[in-house]
Amino acid sequence: MKILLFGRNGQVGWELQRSLAPLGEVVALGSAAEGGLDGDFRDPAAVARTVRAVRPDAVVIAAAYTAVDKAESEPELARTVNALAPGAIAEAARAVGAAVVHYSTDYVFDGSGTRPWREDDPTGPLSVYGRTKLEGEQAIAAAQPLHLVLRTSWVYGARGGNFAKTMLRLARERERLTVIDDQVGAPTGADLLADLTAHALPALLADRAKAGIYHVAAAGETTWNGYARFVVAKARQRGELLKAGPDQVEAVATSAFPTPARRPHNSRLSTARFRAAFDLTLPPWEQGVARMLEETL
Repeated sequence: MKILLFGRNGQVGWELQRSLAPLGEVVALGSAAEGGLDGDFRDPAAVARTVRAVRPDAVVIAAAYTAVDKAESEPELARTVNALAPGAIAEAARAVGAAVVHYSTDYVFDGSGTRPWREDDPTGPLSVYGRTKLEGEQAIAAAQPLHLVLRTSWVYGARGGNFAKTMLRLARERERLTVIDDQVGAPTGADLLADLTAHALPALLADRAKAGIYHVAAAGETTWNGYARFVVAKARQRGELLKAGPDQVEAVATSAFPTPARRPHNSRLSTARFRAAFDLTLPPWEQGVARMLEETL
């Protein structure tokens, strides 16, 4: 199998280089042109040409415009990267007979209620980022029926910056932290997403009926405040010298931190469809975060 991976330098793309390697040849691209192949999503025609040149069996799209607040002032760029480029890739993929795997987000929903979102629930994005990601989903589905769109939430990776590292830095500097406590979701590791992709892709190629949209996230739920408390407590257990402990992580409302883009309050995702279709188990979010901390502390 030949797999074309876009976005190799992102958190998920970095892990995908590892997880996809046992499946066959992986052509992994960043945003810069290499060897005549272009991975710059600001140029949809260029990335489509790359697909036609490589002629892979599958294309995995891990590149995206993820600056949620900045997207409010750069809507056209966000749309080009999150919608137009994936759509062009999907059209080229269909022409060469390649499956498409794409990652999306709970931001396609309006964040209301308390029930985990199902794949067939009405969408209603609150932000430019959410709208462009939804448009990307729709463009892929229209262009190439043989696709997997994996919606996820609160993604983190051991490589690069993440929420946990930020909380630990602040806990070393300050005696009290204030963290939002009215947004609920499941921190989901980039390594978990990559491993699940490596299981799901061969299953899709073996059974085209598995194509479609799936929700994929770690099991369980927490708030950003609960997430921060967990991280600080784990670090304290490992002997990290912190000025603030878990009891000094104060709960505040989203309104305490105004941002250009509105965030959904309910980021819960029902993963029942994914687990049933691919016969996989999704581990609790605490397990992945604890492992990431072991690697980074």
